[in-house]
This record gives sequence, C-alpha cells and structure tokens, in this order.
Amino acid sequence: MASAGTSAGMVVAPQPEAAEAGAEILRAGGGAVDAAVAVALVQGVVDPLQCGLGGFGSMAVHDAATGELRYLDFHARAPLRARPDMWEDRIRYESPDGFGFILDDHVNELGHGSVCVPATLRALHEAHARFGVLPWPAVVAPAVDRAERGWTVRPGVDWQFRLPSFFGHAGNAERLSLTAAGRALYLDERGRPLRMGATARNRDLAEVLRVVGRDGADAFYTGDIATAIVDDFAAHGGLLSRDDLAACRPTWDEPLWGSYRGLRVGTNRPPGGGPMLVEMLRILERFDLPALGHNSASYIALVAEVMKQATVDKDRYLGDPAFVAAPVDEILADAHADRVAARIRAGERVHVPRLTEMGESRNTTQACVVDRHGSCVSLTHTLGFPSGVITDGLGFMYNGGMASFDPRPGRTHSIAPGKARFSSIMPTVLYEGAEPCLVVGGVGATQIAMGVLQVVLNVVDFDRSMAEAVVEPRFCATSDVLEVVNRIPRSVTGRLEDLGHEVRRWPMSFGVAWVHGIRVRPDGTLDGAADPASDGVALAVA
Repeated sequence: MASAGTSAGMVVAPQPEAAEAGAEILRAGGGAVDAAVAVALVQGVVDPLQCGLGGFGSMAVHDAATGELRYLDFHARAPLRARPDMWEDRIRYESPDGFGFILDDHVNELGHGSVCVPATLRALHEAHARFGVLPWPAVVAPAVDRAERGWTVRPGVDWQFRLPSFFGHAGNAERLSLTAAGRALYLDERGRPLRMGATARNRDLAEVLRVVGRDGADAFYTGDIATAIVDDFAAHGGLLSRDDLAACRPTWDEPLWGSYRGLRVGTNRPPGGGPMLVEMLRILERFDLPALGHNSASYIALVAEVMKQATVDKDRYLGDPAFVAAPVDEILADAHADRVAARIRAGERVHVPRLTEMGESRNTTQACVVDRHGSCVSLTHTLGFPSGVITDGLGFMYNGGMASFDPRPGRTHSIAPGKARFSSIMPTVLYEGAEPCLVVGGVGATQIAMGVLQVVLNVVDFDRSMAEAVVEPRFCATSDVLEVVNRIPRSVTGRLEDLGHEVRRWPMSFGVAWVHGIRVRPDGTLDGAADPASDGVALAVA
C-alpha cells in the first residue's frame, strides 16, 4: 500500500521493477501515459509469460486537461489466413471456466499457429504520440536497460514458470522450452525453468527495444523486425503474415458508461469485458449489500448468481462488434437488471453451459498510474495463453490468442480472419462528479471481471481503503461451480453447500484475479495498492 499528498503521482504494478520505472518517469516530468508506457515495456522484460511486444490489451486514459476518458483498444485479431472451420475436427472440450477450448496437440494455444496479430507496441506508441510529454526514446530506455542488465526471477515469476497443466491446457514449462531461444533465455543448464533468485538477461530484446526507441513502432510492423517475424512464421507454418503486421492499428473508442450508487463507471467496450462489469453492478444496485454482510453466505450466493448471469450473456452475445451484433444496450437496460434481480429473489439459479464433462490463467498484467495533474491511466495487457514462440534474435514471446476463439463455426466467438478475440480485460475508472475517484484493473482471464467487481464493491459499498479492498478474500462463479479462496471460512462455505451450491475451495489464500488500483480521495490524496497475490507495489511520487 502507498499513499500520497495532493501534488503527488502514483504508480501501481505487479512488478517492482516496472513500477520503479514508471515512478522515475513521473519524477522526470513525464505524464501518466509516459509512465504507463514505460511500465508496460519493462513488464514485458521482467514478466515474459505475462505480456510483451507480442501481446495485446486495452488502455483507459483520463486526460485532466480536457476531463475526457478515452479507450485505446488493441485486442489481438486473428490472422487473415485464419478460417472458421480450421480446427473444428480437433475439439476435445471447453475449459470449465470458459477460458478457451482444449484441442488436440494444443494447436490453438501453443506454437506458431496459435498466434494472433501482436498489437501492444503499436498501441503504446500511439498512446504516447497522443498524450506523451517526454520523448519516445526516454520512455523506452528503462526497458532497454533492464533487458540488457538483467533482472531477478521473483516469486511470482518462479510460480508462473512452474505453472503446470490445468484443465488440460499446456503447462508453462512446455511453453518456455518450445523454441531454442526460449530454452536459452529461461531454462537452466539442466533444462529446468530458472528458479527464484536467478538472473535473466535478454540482450536480443534489448536490441529490439533499442531499435524501436530510435525508429518507433514502424520498425516492428513494417521494417526489419517485421521481416524477421514473417520469415519465422513462414518457416514454421504459422498464420501471421506481413499484411497482418502492416494493417495492425489500435482504435480510440468512447467509454462504455454505467453508474453505481451515484458514481459514474467508465470502462471498455466489446471485445473488452467492460459490459460484464456494468451489467453486474446494475443488477447488484437493486440489493442492499451491506445489510447482507460482507462475504456472508447470503452475500456470496447473491453475487455469484450475478456473476453467472454476466458469464452467460458474455458467452452468448459479447464478441467483436465488427463481426457480431452485440445487444449491449439490452444487457445493460433497467428491464434486464430488474428481471435478473427478480429471478434471484425468487430463488432461481443461473446455469452456465459448458462443452465439457470435466486454475485459471494469469498470463496478463496491469498498471495503474495517476500523475501530478490528475491524469490517469489503467492499462491491462497480456499474452492470453503465451504461445511459447520466440523468434530467434528478437527475444520476446508471442501471444497464443487463437486459444480464446470458439473452434465451432457460426458462433459469437468463432474464428474469422481479422476478428478480435473477446477478452475479460476491463481497465476501469470510476468518477465522483467530473473527477476520477477509482482507477482499477485486474489480471486473470475470465476471472478479471469477478475480481474487479468485488474490489469495486469493497470500496463503494463497504468503504474499504484500496489496500483493504484488494486484500479481502474473493470468490468466483464463471460456471455452475462456486470457487472460493482458502481464506473464505468453512462455516460460510458449509452454509452455501447447505443451500445447494457446489463449492470448490482453492488451496491458495489469494486469487480470483489479481486486482490493482488507486483511490483518488476528495482532498486529492492518493491511496493505492497492488494485489497481495502478486509481487507488486504501489509507489507514491512526491
């Protein structure tokens, strides 16, 4: 946790090295976007399975000068060579949590065929061009330095490197060892992932970043780096092409606006997960949550049903709006919220269909920044499922975004060339009047919406500080199973089971997304916290 006075800025991130880079940028006179870009690029160095130049994401930018909130959408798009039926005959089952499908040989999440168009660098460069204060090379420099000098494997990275197969997905050791470059960077002399305390250096990535700092994003998308990428994918039967890279463009969108307990809620639009958050808040506003008691059995049962309803609506309707007509207005309408609330009061249970008879991935990261002028950024970026592919000489891993598409043709989330895959990422800003009061975002695939929701409820309904809000134990319902972290008392879960809920208890004390945020209090004080499940920090800048 950190707090700061009225003239201060703040950076919150899961990686101390990245947060420190952002704080130094603020101290050097940079703005919130400068700091967020520096944080993101360093994150790609020190959390190579979470994010990087081969990834995608969404960024919220509140510009204090104009009072406007804008969203930069850079979701991963399927390559132009992708086809709806390309994997229809390889389906085994759907992951029970709704995070992708398990296919034969993991072709949708591992290897060159699993990679969607990487959009992160183009987006970071675009955001800086629009809002940056410091020169572009200055915000790239911390990542170059960190890649060149090396970084220490932290507990969170150690855990990530050793994450085994879950729900049938490939394990991360398999991803790290897929290519010769990955083995050289992240395995020890015995062929095992580097352990906590080991030093990792990535001089190839340092050189790529050095070129990008000098020449901008075009070096990656149309220059010599693009040539190396295209040649690698052509040699290994990948889908990604020069046309895909050249056409990669993030888009600036208006926020999706909602409200909750008198506050305005600004979040992202599809294919981002923002509608899920707004839908859940609109339904829950019809209940007196404090009267139920925080994390009581009745509270958990209620919120879980709302989570399941949002999951069902997401699965049915929320996809790339360029390909599917998402009825967002209907999902967020009063009539829908009234109907769902009435069914819950009547004791009805929501069923979440899954193509399966049968852990959650956290290959995503987050940054929250507030600068001295009151401009704010919430940035969530990711590799989805990391593909394991590292092109020789480039040093970064590509996303495995194809894993999140539905391999069955004719559905909301089916594969199509140029289509963006849906993601639960939802960098969000809440406003009291015209001023931001909460900058928040989370990590954790399908559970991001559920983690962010609970942190918002903790702050708004239960007046928790930011640190208290992210520490409170969480639960999740993205299927018919109600999942809880180990700090939810057994007396509570026993009561839920008596009520007929199937409960799955995790062995971890923390989880259901890793949520990070900054509260902006009416007096200008900043109250920030990183999720305790991560290695993160909140750094105040005077």
